Amino acid sequence: MEFPQTLHDAIKYFSTGDNALNFVVSLRWPTGVVCPRCGSKEVRFLKSRKIWECSECESLRQFSAKVGTVMEDSPIKLDKWMSAFWLIANAKNGISSYELGRSIGVTQKSAWFMLHRIRLAMQDGTIEKFSGRVEADETFIGGKARYMHADKKKQKVLHRGRGHVGKVAVMGLLERNTTEKASRVKLRVMQNVRRHGLHKHIKKEVVGGSEVFMDTLASYTGLEQITSTRL
Repeated sequence: MEFPQTLHDAIKYFSTGDNALNFVVSLRWPTGVVCPRCGSKEVRFLKSRKIWECSECESLRQFSAKVGTVMEDSPIKLDKWMSAFWLIANAKNGISSYELGRSIGVTQKSAWFMLHRIRLAMQDGTIEKFSGRVEADETFIGGKARYMHADKKKQKVLHRGRGHVGKVAVMGLLERNTTEKASRVKLRVMQNVRRHGLHKHIKKEVVGGSEVFMDTLASYTGLEQITSTRL
């Protein structure tokens, strides 16, 4: 399909019929729709509700084109999402939430939410979250404390007595490869490796219902309560 060349064309095109839905499907599933939770191709389209139903999932059988993307958990329609993507991608000098809201007809609060989600997708190069079988791990990166100058060591004490002086906490997520797509890795600098931060990051980046693997770090305890994962 021909991509809209102007904002007027984008708003007109994506607001017509199922163009926005078909556009998302063509980008996300170019070889056919698969379940974002289990990867099965045994799905059927429910035309009246514009969602799909997977015949192999034990629970959460139904899913929309938003599930597993940065658009998930949002009541904003796809035509506004696609117009916002177009507008942000073509704004050479950036765009504020106020301007975005006025352009596509949403509140400033909704526009602010969309801006953050779309910038995240552009940064990662995909609108999809991690799903399926995901590995989570954390580490500390940096030089050894004994090689630091005394003044610098005092400024960078993070966890005195645990060997992490002056080091930066980093969390990594690995999406194991499947027959449909290659493995993906995402790293993020963390303030610490406490439970709240790790849980929040995993919930943000991993689709609920995925199978998450991690080590015995106590900070991962209770993860299944917020992500619906099988540990």
